[in-house]
Amino acid sequence: MGTKKNFVLDTNVILHDYNCLKNFQENDIYLPIVVLEELDKFKKGNEQINFNAREFVRELDAITDDNLFSKGASLGEGLGKLFIMTANVEAERVKAAFTEHSPDHQILALAEFLEKKHPRIKTILVTKDVNLRMKARSIGVLCEDYITDKVINVDVFEQSNETFDAISPTLIDRIYTSKEGIDVDEFDFKAILRPNECFVLKSDRNTVLARYNPFTRTVDKVSKSKNYGIEPRNAEQSFAFEVLNDPKVKLVALTGKAGTGKTLLALAAALANLNEYKQVLLARPIVSLSNKDIGFLPGDAQEKVAPYMQPLFDNLNVIKHQFASNSPEVKRIEDMQKGDQLVIEALAFIRGRSLSDTYCIIDEAQNLTPHEIKTIITRAGEGTKMVFTGDIQQIDQPYLDSQSNGLVYMIDRMKDQNIFSHINLIKGERSQLSELASNLM
Repeated sequence: MGTKKNFVLDTNVILHDYNCLKNFQENDIYLPIVVLEELDKFKKGNEQINFNAREFVRELDAITDDNLFSKGASLGEGLGKLFIMTANVEAERVKAAFTEHSPDHQILALAEFLEKKHPRIKTILVTKDVNLRMKARSIGVLCEDYITDKVINVDVFEQSNETFDAISPTLIDRIYTSKEGIDVDEFDFKAILRPNECFVLKSDRNTVLARYNPFTRTVDKVSKSKNYGIEPRNAEQSFAFEVLNDPKVKLVALTGKAGTGKTLLALAAALANLNEYKQVLLARPIVSLSNKDIGFLPGDAQEKVAPYMQPLFDNLNVIKHQFASNSPEVKRIEDMQKGDQLVIEALAFIRGRSLSDTYCIIDEAQNLTPHEIKTIITRAGEGTKMVFTGDIQQIDQPYLDSQSNGLVYMIDRMKDQNIFSHINLIKGERSQLSELASNLM
């Protein structure tokens, strides 16, 4: 047990994780009353932050200790106390540096006040707002990000597939001819293989694309299969199709920069496996621009979200263009859309649903929090496969980064599970211009 600390929480920490009060061990937590006022603004709505605001308020309501506003209310065995501070406090450094009476400055003032009131106890402001952390540092107030659900090692998202050299040519020949694969114990892999990990095996004579199958504990050949008119253009895309087509792999993460084909591959695989599922569902979170809610847009709910869904329709059109306009494949896609077997919609619309026998693709998953990812996965019923795609370098949410977004959190937690697979796509295939811009700009 370390030295006890005082933590002052910003509103965005609660909106990120409504269970955050349980993650500060024996330390005490202070909430300025302005945080509750800010939470009140978020209680109405269907987005995850609205749900988090409501759930946190319910958590507070369950604390019936009258000391909550004076001596602090116990948060439970092994945990510290929670204080709600209702009065304005004197904070000379904040007052001198920041003249505006904003919620951020009130939160910062409480941190300075507690620092003076309890000089022997370290007081730390916890916020996911980078600007507020900068302000705190500028006046000497200790601060940090909320790191409970941060992933430390994100190097895997910069690496291509593993390549194993000096493999016996005989073993590679056997992989090509064997329908059951080769027992993994026949290989002398120096690295630990993750379930469904894909890699290149090389000898001085031949090469093969392979996958570790955790269900049979074998190394299997990866074929360059075509899905609904889309053919893989590199080894990584072949690996993606391998796990996207396997019904035993219930959860797939495809990561990579723009133009690597993440969404297109997932959609093509879904259409190629229609006989296994009753519905194909594509969804993506809505990230509004200029801090404006979609309520500002004209039209009904579907018309409001249509511009945000356009990239998904673009990928669908790419697949349609692989065939003649009057072909059975195109007619099948159109019939599926009319019959709600192929649905493209905003992610907020699937909350609360139970998804059975569904091939579910969640695009732009790097813009989701860990709790949002968990909420979506727990919607999966029997016979459902879930695919999350995203680029962790293109995050549009102000309080998420490459280590704290839900996509990397899911990959980190699921990486050793047999029904999960992660494929990182490195090579852009959209166009030479797209690849050049992605690498140089």
